[in-house]
Amino acid sequence: MAKADAWRAPGGTIFARRRPARRAGPAGNAKIIAAPAYKRLLAAEPLLRRSIPALVIIFLVVVAAARFLSLAATHDDVERNAKAVLSLAAGELANALMLTEGGPAAAQRSLEEILQTTGQHGAMGTRHVLAITDDDFKVIAVSPESTGWQGDSMEAMVTGGQPLFLFGERAGVMEIRIGGEDWLAALSFTADRKAAAVALISQDDAFAEWRKTVSLNVTLFVLTASVLLAILYAYFSQAARAQAADRIYLEAHQRIDLALVRGRCGLWDWDMVRGRMYWSRSMYDLLGYEHSDDMLSFGDVAEIIHPDDADLFVLANRIVSRETDHIDQIFRMRHAAGHWVWMRARAQVIDPEAPEIQLIGIAVDITEQRHLALRSEAADLRLRTAIESITESFVLWDSARRLVMCNTKYQQDNGLADRDVMPGVARDVVEARMAALVSERRLANGSRGVSAFERQLGDGRWLQVTELNTRDGGTVSVGSDITALKQHQEKLVDSERRLMATIHDLSLARKAEEERARELSELNRKYMKETERAEAANRAKSEFLANMSHELRTPLNAIIGFSELMDSALFGPLGAPKYEEYVKDIHSSGTYLLGVINDILDMSKIEAGQFSMDSEEIDLCPLIHETVRVISLQAAGKSITIETEIAETMRLYADRRAIKQIVINLLSNAVKFTGQGGRITVRARNVANAMMLSIEDTGCGIPRDALNKLGRPFEQVQNQFSKNHTGSGLGLAISRSLAELHGGALKIRSTEGVGTIVSVRIPARRPVKKAA
Repeated sequence: MAKADAWRAPGGTIFARRRPARRAGPAGNAKIIAAPAYKRLLAAEPLLRRSIPALVIIFLVVVAAARFLSLAATHDDVERNAKAVLSLAAGELANALMLTEGGPAAAQRSLEEILQTTGQHGAMGTRHVLAITDDDFKVIAVSPESTGWQGDSMEAMVTGGQPLFLFGERAGVMEIRIGGEDWLAALSFTADRKAAAVALISQDDAFAEWRKTVSLNVTLFVLTASVLLAILYAYFSQAARAQAADRIYLEAHQRIDLALVRGRCGLWDWDMVRGRMYWSRSMYDLLGYEHSDDMLSFGDVAEIIHPDDADLFVLANRIVSRETDHIDQIFRMRHAAGHWVWMRARAQVIDPEAPEIQLIGIAVDITEQRHLALRSEAADLRLRTAIESITESFVLWDSARRLVMCNTKYQQDNGLADRDVMPGVARDVVEARMAALVSERRLANGSRGVSAFERQLGDGRWLQVTELNTRDGGTVSVGSDITALKQHQEKLVDSERRLMATIHDLSLARKAEEERARELSELNRKYMKETERAEAANRAKSEFLANMSHELRTPLNAIIGFSELMDSALFGPLGAPKYEEYVKDIHSSGTYLLGVINDILDMSKIEAGQFSMDSEEIDLCPLIHETVRVISLQAAGKSITIETEIAETMRLYADRRAIKQIVINLLSNAVKFTGQGGRITVRARNVANAMMLSIEDTGCGIPRDALNKLGRPFEQVQNQFSKNHTGSGLGLAISRSLAELHGGALKIRSTEGVGTIVSVRIPARRPVKKAA
């Protein structure tokens, strides 16, 4: 378990293995205080965000409905009050008319006083109109007079007021129209119905205050709604900005976490007073533990720190006692997998003057750097060991010409003690302490930044010192012992002198060799001429043999034919028995000579390129069996056994006569050179698209030095066995030539005293070109 928990802290807190799920939110000290309310706020925030617009709209609708109902009730009250005032005014005015006495002038003054008194008693405003009519409803008095209704007929002026003129106060207060304007009117008759009192008010005047109230309420509602909508817009704008800010914060936090993870470092916050510590997510990742937003206790962190590297308690005491206000510590911490991770922690007290000390810092994984440093130290040690072990002297100077390092060989060559080669000593000082040199010579060198010197030491040794400039401006000097090389150079100089003498001798020998080359050229020319002459003689020989063979075959055929007639005694006996013996000798000698002449003729044709072949597809098995039967008579005379190992069907594209002649020649040679009771084996098989014919005998064998001569015309191997056999030496030569004409080859393997194997390889399906 590579990510298993490495430890359990006191109190049950553990660093568990990481899980991929995590939730963003407040961390550190902020989480302890605000985490519960923050979680409830996060859960209710979507519902609140969706319900606020609905609540605002509901509030505005409720306010609008309430004000509408209130204004409607006020409208009814205003209308009811206006009608009541008009009804009372008309009744009081009618009662006042019934109490009036006097003449017309007095009556006129009395009516005006009645109108004025009634208007005052009835709390009538300037917008109310009081009028007195006669029995014909003609206006006889009106207040105010500005209406201009004096003397006009009320029935003519009023539209929709007939119930008033008929029923009077029983009709109540009615809505009428005068001059296209809506009015409220009440009419009361006197007891004798000779006069009528009319009280009127324009509906516009009656509801003027109510309309002002309505306008004021509408204005206030619109302002209130505007303010609420503006507040709602501001809320959503602020919520959007808050969401954007949260998103930016999360993205920045994620980028910081990613940067910390990529940089293999982590943030930590240490509350010294409470003894709690907060780690960033990257800190947990570095150590392989499960990420947690909970604060870590002092003991939790101290438990995973290597006890040999740092004591967290001592460090905390120093910070609390104000001895230091920062931390720069290297230590090891236990990884979840069980191994140790090297960390470098740096932290600073946020406010040294604050009563509560709190540190914030960063921890960096330096495991690779530590391992690299260890490897560098090991490599440096190996390099120093290697430099010390080389046979050349070595010294390194820095850019300020101060000694960096050298090996013992350098000290020995220059006679320096250990105190003379301390690192940092100036080069001039070291060179002043060196043993004196016998000689020094600068060598030419074409490379930039490279210098070479030859130095002869006091003890007679020679050094070749090569100095190279390093990239940082320093110098490396390597001295090689070239004493043996210098001695060898002296020998080379001496050898060079001897070589020059030898070259002189060689030049003389070269002239003599050129003279011999000219002589060889002349001899080669003569040889070529003699070769051409020999080839011409060979052609003449072949032509002569061909012609002579033709000339000899005619009489030989006659001799053989007549000897056969005489031997068969066709025309009677010859007489003496010796004649019969002579006839048989003549026949056998003629037959042998004819065979030799035929061989010579065939060889001549082959050499002259006049041997023609008629290639066809032949069955090899019957052909070989036929040839074996021909030779079996000769073999039977010597009790030789002939065995064949041939497949029943073997097809070959070749000249039948040539193949038969090859087999006959080879079998004849095998029978000829195989002793009494020997064995001959004939094998034929297909090998790699070719026919391989092998004839093996148990004869006398052929010496190794004679194998290369066999196959040439008229070549024979003369030994104690073959001396008793006749032959022209053309059989193998003809067989080899015929095999080569088919594109094949003939090979002979033989062991003297054991036997001979002759193998012929001929392509199976290859068409053969006729010889030109």
